[in-house]
Amino acid sequence: MPSTNYSLDQLVDIITREVLKVYPGGGQSCSGCGQGCEGNCAVNCPDRCRDVVQAGADRLSARLGAGQVPADLARMIDHTLLKPDASRAEIVKLCDEARANSFATVCVNPAWVPLCADLLRGSPVKVCTVVGFPLGATLPEVKAFETERAIAGGASEIDMVQNIGALKSHDYKLVADDVAAVVRAAHARQASVKVIIEAALLSDEEKVESCTIALAAGADYVKTSTGFASGGATAADVALMRQVVGPGVGVKAAGGIRSGKDAQAMIAAGATRLGASAGIKIIKEVAGGPA
Repeated sequence: MPSTNYSLDQLVDIITREVLKVYPGGGQSCSGCGQGCEGNCAVNCPDRCRDVVQAGADRLSARLGAGQVPADLARMIDHTLLKPDASRAEIVKLCDEARANSFATVCVNPAWVPLCADLLRGSPVKVCTVVGFPLGATLPEVKAFETERAIAGGASEIDMVQNIGALKSHDYKLVADDVAAVVRAAHARQASVKVIIEAALLSDEEKVESCTIALAAGADYVKTSTGFASGGATAADVALMRQVVGPGVGVKAAGGIRSGKDAQAMIAAGATRLGASAGIKIIKEVAGGPA
């Protein structure tokens, strides 16, 4: 972001107002499906979502049970297992599936990073882990230390949760310091950073503010959700996030993506990575096989 005479608070406010002026979603409930989907059109209105071609997300997620995935889709998928009771056997299976399909990454909790790095050595699949997860309420220096230790263990992508309470309190400096601490730690070690904004807890204005701060801090991606909050990704969120960050930063849609149609709608809305809990169903549908 170019230097100006504006403060961070002023810049965030200016960008937020300008984006929301032209944003077509406006946080309105969807009237196209008659099902009260409240903008969650990736589920109830996939055709409507496919019209948002210029929006732009970068990654998807899938969980255990993936079959054979088309190569173009596979490289967009973070194969994800973040449940607290995940066993070693499940992590091994996750890595086996990721290797077989040449997924972009496996995304696991930090304790599993060394195992995954060992299992995936020599494959194109990277190891992604989470920092400040799932609440985002730890201190910036703690998140930076988590990042350093995860990368030392073999992670090359970091999905961090922003300080949501600070954002909602308009403490933009704390949010910016929080993200920047992780970005510095990761980039110094040649790792990339996705900032999870937890869109289900934010207004459209707050989503713009969050993405603006992530962009200014040098994040490589913005991500819709942890999957642990009250809601997940919507195509409207993906479109808004892409509008804020432009073409140079990735957008990952995660949470609530339950079918092949949902996944395709998110991609049409601009996602370049996805996260989904119904991995088997999505993969079979996209591949044209039985659900």
